[in-house]
Amino acid sequence: MPIDFSKIPSPCYVIDEALLRKNLQLLQKVKEGAGVEILLSFKAFSTWGVFPIFKEYGFGASASSLNEARLAYEELGVKAHTYAPAYEENFFEDILTYSSHISFNSFQQFQKFGRIANQRRVSIGLRVNPEWSDIFYDIYNPSKPGSRLGITAEQLSEPLPEEIDGLHFHTLFEADSFALQKVLVAFVEKFGRHFPRLKWVNMGGGHLVTKKGYDCNHLIQTLIDFKDRYDLQVILEPGSAFTYQTGYLVSTILDIVENHGIKTAILNVSFTCHMPDCLEMPYKPMILGATDEDIRKPTYRMGGISCLAGDFMGNWSFDRELKVGDQIIFEDMIHYTMVKTTIFNGVHHPSIGIWNDQSGFKLIKEFDYQDYRNRLS
Repeated sequence: MPIDFSKIPSPCYVIDEALLRKNLQLLQKVKEGAGVEILLSFKAFSTWGVFPIFKEYGFGASASSLNEARLAYEELGVKAHTYAPAYEENFFEDILTYSSHISFNSFQQFQKFGRIANQRRVSIGLRVNPEWSDIFYDIYNPSKPGSRLGITAEQLSEPLPEEIDGLHFHTLFEADSFALQKVLVAFVEKFGRHFPRLKWVNMGGGHLVTKKGYDCNHLIQTLIDFKDRYDLQVILEPGSAFTYQTGYLVSTILDIVENHGIKTAILNVSFTCHMPDCLEMPYKPMILGATDEDIRKPTYRMGGISCLAGDFMGNWSFDRELKVGDQIIFEDMIHYTMVKTTIFNGVHHPSIGIWNDQSGFKLIKEFDYQDYRNRLS
């Protein structure tokens, strides 16, 4: 049953449960077929109201802060695989309480915190930089020269300290299995000499397994071949893949303004507040029922409700003229959206809900003045 958007409050993020389960089932297939551990990356999605669904499929979690690690433990029921560019001393022991694995970004951090992590029997890893990536966007490229993320092969001591159980790399972004295959060549070349004394390798995120056309069989075979050759446990953190194309952001047109022949629909949502990646990358999201600009059709920019001059995107074309009160439904707005929203301007935060084909819409969370007020002092 398609979503009945007339029954959805506006503004609202809507997770389609059927689409979510389809992604989870595919990732479970990879997990079981390759015999690897797959982690939900909280930096991409941490809407814990739907974690009961995730629990059915047996995924772990990756965290980058005390708050994310605690959420993994309290709401998903697992201890996190935790990595951060640096750890704050006053939070570190609490992070260990909620973590099964911890990766350090530098030798200095390992030297500072490794002893206590070892005493607490948390598995210790080092993040390394294979210095290879095919990421087009510099903002997401951790392997570019001068990167602050990961230890290069040149910097890695030999032999590794005996407390080190694993190596962790993350060099991909919305990539396929063939990109992983290429980075593994660089990873093995630079760090393979350390493999005999390790227990695990974390191949990070950026694996867009659930994108149409992704060759899952090739991924599974690539992971099996690596495991068989080096006898190491393999861990993946495919952030976007869990919730890729699983839902929407429902908005409403509040006004339509025109300047120099450009019509802008002012929405009750904001790009800078509720869709920040659209401006950061930037990228143009799809709108249900709209196309890219077509001079033969009514064409509009979409404008956010904040006072930021750049809070707009365009242009989209529609089969008819838009009017105040029309719904504008942005597609694929679940991964890297809710986790990055802000309360800039005190703009009302969209609600969060889930759509089930049998039972319809269920509201998970509404936001009010207290959420805004309590964000600051």
